[in-house]
Amino acid sequence: MERATISPSLSQNYLLCPSPRAFTTRLHSFSTTRNLSPSSCSSSIKLQHSSSNGGTSLTRCNAVLSNSSSSAEVADIDWDNIGFGLKPTDYMYVMKCNLDGEFSKGELQLFGNIEVSPSAGVLNYGQGLFEGMKAYRKQDGKNILLFRPEENANRMRSGAERMCMPAPTIDQFVKAVKATVLANKRWVPPAGKGSLYIRPLLMGTGAVLGLAPAPEYTFLVYVSPVGNYFKEGVAPINLIVESEFHRATPGGTGGVKTIGNYAAVLKAQSIAKSKGYSDVLYLDCVHKRYLEEVSSCNIFIVKDNVISTPDIKGTILPGITRKSIIDVARTQGFKVEERNVTVDELLEADEVFCTGTAVVVSPVGSITHKGKRVSYGEGSFGPVSEKLYTVLTSLQMGLSEDNMNWTLNLS
Repeated sequence: MERATISPSLSQNYLLCPSPRAFTTRLHSFSTTRNLSPSSCSSSIKLQHSSSNGGTSLTRCNAVLSNSSSSAEVADIDWDNIGFGLKPTDYMYVMKCNLDGEFSKGELQLFGNIEVSPSAGVLNYGQGLFEGMKAYRKQDGKNILLFRPEENANRMRSGAERMCMPAPTIDQFVKAVKATVLANKRWVPPAGKGSLYIRPLLMGTGAVLGLAPAPEYTFLVYVSPVGNYFKEGVAPINLIVESEFHRATPGGTGGVKTIGNYAAVLKAQSIAKSKGYSDVLYLDCVHKRYLEEVSSCNIFIVKDNVISTPDIKGTILPGITRKSIIDVARTQGFKVEERNVTVDELLEADEVFCTGTAVVVSPVGSITHKGKRVSYGEGSFGPVSEKLYTVLTSLQMGLSEDNMNWTLNLS
């Protein structure tokens, strides 16, 4: 794979797709100056907001990128205790489009707040999607791997169609992700210390009053170094089955990664965490007996070495890690079933585990349902989930040969 060429530029204005209309709204507003100290950037250059001709800060931005690649391969932070949370990095990638147009050429900008109208479609009517991806640094300290970025691009395009939004092409999406990762490469944790979480966003940022698709859209990519998602790390998590609240309904948007799906689970998740549980496992809203998914990850059970997971039917997010685990399991000789899985089967399982970009593969130590607690394993991975975790993470981190052709090497 050819190495991406990065030519960052800083702009105060939205990037526009071909259209008879012209937009003049500023994308974001940084403070007058932004100080990048040696602890946050390899070059102690003061980056100023772009002037009208863009000359000075573009030159300085390029200088920072150039210096960061030579004098600070990895940011100087405590990589052993980064946890999972936002840590602002250096750059984000932005491009813009009309409802009926095509996305223009994107560009790198300094990471910072964005300005949107109070009547933006994303704020008033929830017209927004996001993706989650990771980049890993290989053991050589130089090469960086992306994992199946085209799958995220395809999922965003599918979600955009459901939400009446234009979407970047697969090529635009992947190039944007590559550019953002390489511009922030010093934030990719050392091998074995975590990953660089990548967050592509698609938002209706045009002003609209009255329920309708927004007139203009912003595609944005930012990144943050992360550690383990759950506080337990790779230790088993404890879930509670939720019977009152439901994540999705047939015919709704549960099968796409729209922002509203995540706001809807916050109440049940908050209650569960206040009682000491790691997260919530949701049931279908019709029969209230079939498993759907956890707040932000898919669910699997293992019984007699047969792996079962709820099938994709519009109310469950088609997870890319889910899809990858299914493929890995079958190549390892396991039988995998995608079907309706009942709560009773869950409680009788030999192993239970979750999958997702943030959690990768997380073993479940216990399930509580209607006051009954069932435990699995002995405080660690079960044999099946451990094998699948090892195979997948070895591939993602470049520790084994990629016979699946899933990784993209940014050297």
